Amino acid sequence: MKKNLFLLGFMACSLTMMGQTDKQESWYFKLGGSYFTQTAATEFPVVGGQLPNRDVYVGGVGSNKLASRESVTGSFGEGFRTGLTAGYRFNTRLGVEMGINYYSSNDKTMAQTTDRLVKYDPATTAATYLSFAANGQITAFDLAPAIVLFLGEHKGFEPYTKVGVIVPVHGTLDIETDRNYSTFVGTNKVANTDAYSKDVVKPNPTLGFMSALGTSYKLGKNISAYAELEYRNFTVHGKTKETEIYTENGVDKLNVNTNYRQASYSATHSNYVDRLNGSSNNQEYNATGFNSSKPTDELSSYVGISGLGLTLGLKYTL
Repeated sequence: MKKNLFLLGFMACSLTMMGQTDKQESWYFKLGGSYFTQTAATEFPVVGGQLPNRDVYVGGVGSNKLASRESVTGSFGEGFRTGLTAGYRFNTRLGVEMGINYYSSNDKTMAQTTDRLVKYDPATTAATYLSFAANGQITAFDLAPAIVLFLGEHKGFEPYTKVGVIVPVHGTLDIETDRNYSTFVGTNKVANTDAYSKDVVKPNPTLGFMSALGTSYKLGKNISAYAELEYRNFTVHGKTKETEIYTENGVDKLNVNTNYRQASYSATHSNYVDRLNGSSNNQEYNATGFNSSKPTDELSSYVGISGLGLTLGLKYTL
């Protein structure tokens, strides 16, 4: 009798699980847009030889001095994202997702200087001052596999949580720098040069972490609206850097002739390395062996992409 009751109970549980699986097992697709705010600020790396500071210089030629200095910190985790996600639901509670996203961060000031004396000729008393601002922006495509735990449906709402990783598949950090060189003799400005450059940093492969809390709400048989609050955190290490644009007073100085490009290759191309020593292709550490026709070796740097974001979108279940 006990054996029959056990078999009957086992069959009932099996049928119940099969019924739940048949009912809930499905594919679904989500299309959404997000806005993220940064959650952790770190010090930016050196940009074009300039420390990540906001410096202000005051005084004349003889007393040009640093009046104030402020560290420039931030994260490229603030910005907009659009994404398409495919999900598969195994049963009532468990599912998996794979998202593909395009992210564009807000511009961030990485370094800034105002009125620094960079050149002085005692014979003519000509003094040249530099003011500049370097601003960076990250754009990237990433894949985001995740495990989803559904918490149960009530009156059309179905909350869920998910955890996963972020795998960037393509992206760059674009750094645009505006420099102004003003030359004075006394109080008279005798020369002015506005220089603009765009450096493109390509990253090494990396891996990030994400977690989210969300809910969907049924609008129809197969259509739902959803909202997610997502936290993500990862860092990106630079691999190479190239100056793609350099102009002075609007005139292209990078592509004017082949000789200029050859002579400036080390100035416009960099490789990021973990250590600099006497064998590095770096003028400061290896002046006699420096090869200007090869990329300059620079210390590896990184930027943070941590943020808290809200995603709104639509979900379609097959």
